[in-house]
Amino acid sequence: MTTAREHPLYELLKHRIAIIDGAMGTTIRTYGKTEADMRGERFRDAKKDLQNNGDLFNITQPEMIGDIHRRFLEAGADIIETNTFGATSIAQSEFFVDDPREHGGRKDPDFYEKIIGDRSLVDLATEINFVSAKLCRTWADRVANESGRQRFVAGSIGPLTVSLSNSPDANDPGFRSVTFDQVKTAYSQQVRALIAGCSDLLLVETIFDSLNAKAALVAIREVFDEDGKELPVMISAAVGRGGETLISAQTTEAFWNAVRHAKPLSVGLNCSLGPDLMYPFLSELAEKADVPISCYPNAGLPNPLSETGFDLGPPDMARFLSNFAQNELINIAGGCCGNTPAHIAAIAKALEDAPPRVWEPAVSEAAR
Repeated sequence: MTTAREHPLYELLKHRIAIIDGAMGTTIRTYGKTEADMRGERFRDAKKDLQNNGDLFNITQPEMIGDIHRRFLEAGADIIETNTFGATSIAQSEFFVDDPREHGGRKDPDFYEKIIGDRSLVDLATEINFVSAKLCRTWADRVANESGRQRFVAGSIGPLTVSLSNSPDANDPGFRSVTFDQVKTAYSQQVRALIAGCSDLLLVETIFDSLNAKAALVAIREVFDEDGKELPVMISAAVGRGGETLISAQTTEAFWNAVRHAKPLSVGLNCSLGPDLMYPFLSELAEKADVPISCYPNAGLPNPLSETGFDLGPPDMARFLSNFAQNELINIAGGCCGNTPAHIAAIAKALEDAPPRVWEPAVSEAAR
């Protein structure tokens, strides 16, 4: 088994700031693909609109997804993420299963029990994760061989389209549409496929509901124990203007205390706010956590009139992330929504000589 502290990325983080890639969705939009491109022949007759199901492009447009990975790697990314943010049976059901609410029903645990047991959905989610990890692996190894610098594949595990912490029914606050075990099962299916596709790391990211994240971490631990293979885990939360996880409303410090048991390779913040608004919460996390810190914020706040849909350009992101580095807050840096390969290239250039944050592992960890 490979623990976080035995992994080559952990050693790299002691010496320099590692760069993680940018926004897959933002970059996909620059290719001008249509609904027909998304569907391809395989999903031509799908009954629902698939345009926003970017994970399917791994299957229908693998050349484009591979080209995006190549561009981020050549921009300087040390870590590229699989295009699997919504690649679970639960998330994919939004695109392939009729919504019972349209017929007077509701999505409840009985509905999701059928979803996680639906062979076609499970097989599709498994295929997306496996194919995406293989695409990343191919390009990471190719660019590593060309550049002489090792690159890493992070299996992206997104937050799902359901919440364990909150009720979707304002008139029934105790109601939950899905159970902890159902969420855990969906994540287990995803984790196994990401590992089979040769991911180096697992990244539980854009966490807005800490209980969903706990289900993902339990699933990961159980898969490791059952299958006898272990990968380092990165954890990254999305926070609101008050520094709280968006649905479970934990403060930054509370969030860290809720996930530190997983002994992650890193913990951090992503998406949510622009880098200027994220600064105080990142600073708090860097003060409290005894592991490396990651940060890949949105390129500012949404702006439909801008080219990428977000306000900040590459020089802006480079400036803000440089400030984080100067204040010794980060070990891994990159961008989320609105960040293209040009943004990542600017960030990588700005941070190439910046010293990484120094962290002190917990005594019990250092003694292991």
